[in-house]
Amino acid sequence: MIKSSKGGEKMNVQQLKEDIIAYSKEIGIDKIGFTTADPFTELKERLRRQQSLGYASGFEKGTVKERTEPQVLLPEAQSIISIALAYPTRVKNPPKHTKENRRGIFARASWGIDYHVVLRDRLEKLTEFILEQVPHLKSKLMVDTGELSDRAVAERAGIGFSGKNTAIITEEFGSFVYLGELITNIPFEPDEPVEDSCGDCRICMDACPTGAIVEGGQLNAQRCLAYLTQTKDFLPDEFRDKLGTRVYGCDTCQLVCPRNKRIDFHNHREFEPDPEVVQPKLKPMLRISNREFREKFGHLSGFWRGKNPLQRNAIIALAHYKDETAVSELIAVMQEDVRPVIRGTAAWALGKIGTDEAYEAIERALVKEEDERVRVEMEKGLRFKLEKVGK
Repeated sequence: MIKSSKGGEKMNVQQLKEDIIAYSKEIGIDKIGFTTADPFTELKERLRRQQSLGYASGFEKGTVKERTEPQVLLPEAQSIISIALAYPTRVKNPPKHTKENRRGIFARASWGIDYHVVLRDRLEKLTEFILEQVPHLKSKLMVDTGELSDRAVAERAGIGFSGKNTAIITEEFGSFVYLGELITNIPFEPDEPVEDSCGDCRICMDACPTGAIVEGGQLNAQRCLAYLTQTKDFLPDEFRDKLGTRVYGCDTCQLVCPRNKRIDFHNHREFEPDPEVVQPKLKPMLRISNREFREKFGHLSGFWRGKNPLQRNAIIALAHYKDETAVSELIAVMQEDVRPVIRGTAAWALGKIGTDEAYEAIERALVKEEDERVRVEMEKGLRFKLEKVGK
């Protein structure tokens, strides 16, 4: 029993839990679960191993202790409420792809309005609802960028099980769900975790383009394309062909999962994708201004890293297509862009596309180029010419 808002009267915690579950449906939360605020001991060992092996991405927030001990974040913590919102996997009116206007792709987790904003809104509403019943509520909400692992919380709260691709897989929505949580000082009865049902399946592991899933449930983030699309330096050579047409993120390990077959939920208008935004034309991205970039992509979660990585990825995608219609624009970028990563990647892409005009432009630019890293990329581009002659 806990104190309610009515003059110190006691309230049944189980009844409050049922009321919260009912209210969560009213505000558009697709799934909700409850767990204790006990330390995540198994996760702690896993994180330490990730760090020792050099598998962490560097985007993680907080120390291992903060990421695995809820009471470090909220000393009064007694329980955690986990929520999940499903997002779509298909564009309803996909744009046309033509040879003159090649397109890239944003991963599905970046479609629609930034999910951090949407889930934070739902968690804030949930907090206000609980506060009306429990005025002495102590709580802390988090969505992805907080210290706690959303997936570890969701797994223990019965939202779903952690698949071999490290994604939480729900019975209803597959793994295409956003996760968030609310730490509270209320001793809710915990829900039962869901049994892992990956079994012997290793489709996601075999399908990963870079072998980033080193074993079931363990990811080397340094090799994951979802991470690599967000890095700001030159993309290492071994990943360029594997990047394909990805501008932001990677869905491969989710798309091949048998549990995601025919999954496509359009439960939230905020997550509905604009086809022209999530499958953008690549050539216009090469010279897009900061203002235009913000206007077009500013609402996406993929906007957070800025335009530099996405422009670099767009250039690599044009090289993947061997898009000869982009040669003149890539030459202009190679000659005029002040950013070495963009200038150098354009030179490499021109060599990959491999027209006489492209090679001649690289040779002229190489004479004037002073940045050693860009010169290396130009020489890589010219090596494609030697390989072509050798054939």
